[in-house]
Amino acid sequence: MVEWLEALGIPASVFRYPVGRPHPAAHAAIGARIAELRREGADRVLAVGFSAGGHAAGLAALGPASPHARPDAVILGYPVVSLESHSHQGSSEVLLGGRDDSGARSDLSLETLVTPDAPPFFIFHSLDDEKVPADHSLLLSQALRRERVAHELHLYPVGGHGCALGGPGVEWTAACERWLDSGGWVRKRFLVDSGARLGKSTETGC
Repeated sequence: MVEWLEALGIPASVFRYPVGRPHPAAHAAIGARIAELRREGADRVLAVGFSAGGHAAGLAALGPASPHARPDAVILGYPVVSLESHSHQGSSEVLLGGRDDSGARSDLSLETLVTPDAPPFFIFHSLDDEKVPADHSLLLSQALRRERVAHELHLYPVGGHGCALGGPGVEWTAACERWLDSGGWVRKRFLVDSGARLGKSTETGC
């Protein structure tokens, strides 16, 4: 993922946030990292997350502790979105910890947090995903559309869960590259194996 982004001229790195700990451990760490990137001079921050990491990246965008902790755009692959509808048991148990009630589930369901000032989203999911149903991405898209937030949702017939950079029938990277280009993220191209590395990271939540 990092190499693909850097090949598009987007400085990138993997941020290893806390996993297996109740909310707000991951949320606080991701928000702090985004704010740190801004202090280091990043003019924009792109958050990328997959599966449970998609929930973490989406929550950073939709429920930031401060404006400086919110990413400017988000890419989500087969994300966990809701702890209310089609809830993913593993993610729910980790995030909720000992507080499993309707209020806590609503507070951590991305579709309930969308407001008109949310950043643009690129979302993709496979319809045959048995671990995190595509209903999650549909719920988020419906909420984004309701609030008129710019976004793209791409659904693929096959691909399962964890398709990474895709493959035959799941060419999400080509669609995402066009989306990134339209948002002004794609700046230049260079060979991934040329040894060229850019200094500042604009990716978190992976």
